[in-house]
Amino acid sequence: MLRRTARLLAAFVMIMSGAVVGTVATAGTAHADGCYTWTRTLSQGASGADVTQLQIRLGGYAGYGTVLAVDGSFGPATSAALKRFQSAYGLSADGVAGTNTYNKLYALQDDDCTPIHFTYAELNRCNSDWSGGAVSAATAKANALRTMWKLEALRHALGDQPITVTSGFRSYSCNSAVGGSSSSRHLYGDAADLGAGPHSLCTLAKQARNHGFNGILGPGYPDHNDHTHLDHRSSRYWSAPTCGI
Repeated sequence: MLRRTARLLAAFVMIMSGAVVGTVATAGTAHADGCYTWTRTLSQGASGADVTQLQIRLGGYAGYGTVLAVDGSFGPATSAALKRFQSAYGLSADGVAGTNTYNKLYALQDDDCTPIHFTYAELNRCNSDWSGGAVSAATAKANALRTMWKLEALRHALGDQPITVTSGFRSYSCNSAVGGSSSSRHLYGDAADLGAGPHSLCTLAKQARNHGFNGILGPGYPDHNDHTHLDHRSSRYWSAPTCGI
């Protein structure tokens, strides 16, 4: 909390300083962020690492049954996802990423680039160095970050009430210990199991269809009556028969 308060205070001082000297803050300069700072306005046709960073954070706004590509190319799908994000947070939904969009993103992330309501520790209770899975440690950790941003969008859509993550990345040894499938997406770091809390498992499964998850397994699917499973598999597979999915 102290870290976030200090960051918000720094942002306020920077904006007021610009006002005093009669300048207008441009995209990326209204707030220097501890994780990532955008330095230009982005819209359709743009490409580069800054677009990739934007796409990671917009992954949960891809739309019903859609997954947003993280490819560094700002096309119509990225524009549509950005408009959904802007609308969700009361911004002008113009599909252009500028100062207001960036400042909202800065407010939503911590200095390690995770969204403010989720942590790497929540997505990895198995092996803290992210090794031992089906992909490199770096890839597993990057996949977990994408998952967290999708979960942040899911959380916001459900009224900003807490979501409980019960399982994330697993090494092969951890996966075997809990009886996981040999092809489990948990081995890739791109899966999360959610427990019931303020929302039922069915509510979580149904809402997740709008937030970039190709894999959704929930009540009624074998061994999934006590959690809802979400992942990034390459093609869509949704099954939660008890929930009508």
